[in-house]
This record gives sequence, C-alpha cells and structure tokens, in this order.
Amino acid sequence: MSASSETLPFGPVQMLVLGFDRTEFDGEVMPELERLKKAGIARLIDLAFVRKHDDGQVELLQQSDLSQQEAEDFGAIVGGLIGAGAGEDLETSMAVGASELSDRHLLEEEDVWYLADAIPAGMSAAVALIEHLWAIPLRDKLIAAGGTLLADEWIHPADLVAIGAAAKAAAQAQS
Repeated sequence: MSASSETLPFGPVQMLVLGFDRTEFDGEVMPELERLKKAGIARLIDLAFVRKHDDGQVELLQQSDLSQQEAEDFGAIVGGLIGAGAGEDLETSMAVGASELSDRHLLEEEDVWYLADAIPAGMSAAVALIEHLWAIPLRDKLIAAGGTLLADEWIHPADLVAIGAAAKAAAQAQS
C-alpha cells in the first residue's frame, strides 16, 4: 500500500481569525487565494466573513473552494476522526460529518454570529479554514520514511521579535 493511500486525503488545515478596520474591500485578497488554489499551494475549505456596517447592520458572506462531493468527503473524514476520538461508531460519525458539510460550509451561520457582537460598527471579521495542499506530498514522503511528528508550531515574526527582546533583556541583566 502506498504512503498516500495510508494517510489522510487532505492536507493540514489552518484556521485564521482576522479582524479588519473596514467593511469595504477593493478585491485584493480573493484573487490571491485563487492564485494559491490554481498553483496547488492552498485552498479555501471555508470562509465566513462578517461585516458590521456603520448603522450596525450585519452581513454574513461565505465561500468555499470545495465541490459538493469534496465537502461531503471532507466532512465524513472529519466526522470519523472526531467520532473515533470520542469512542463513537465510525460509520455513524462519518455519516454525521458528511451531513454537516452538505451545504459546503463547516462554519455555520449560528456558529459565527458571535463575531458580529465582538466587532465594532464599521469593521469586519473573517474566520477562514485554509488547507495547505503543498504539504500533502511532503507529509506522505515523511511518513513513508518512518517519520513521526514530534512538534508542530507556527513561528510568527512577532514571536521572533519577542525572542530578541527577551535575549536583550537577559544580556542586560547579566551585565
């Protein structure tokens, strides 16, 4: 059996929660996501975007790159994994997961409306689930080579700045 058939058919999924200081955009973000999708680098599993206009009116926009079948397959796998972790029947868990994504959205309207309460008027927020497609072949090769994940962390530029500040403070304390 090949490594890719022994592993999950999707790549790592990252959740981003973003805030914006406006409600109107000039189309700079979605074309970049489309470019990443066409290049096989990433795809948008689900996006829930909430705008809170100056008058307090709330608007929800959703988007997904998944087809209906891909959404149901993804939901079945996620449901099966969650059910397995909870000690539930695999077949039932997969059916529930597939049903949950039958509308192609993992993020449901009632699950994200809390964003509307958290953002001030004239601002917006987004919850995006992005699949890292580039990582699938690498993950499969690492597994085939006997590799096991020991840690998994994202290092952000702010983390590096904090490390530098801590190192400076430690050096100053020693002098």
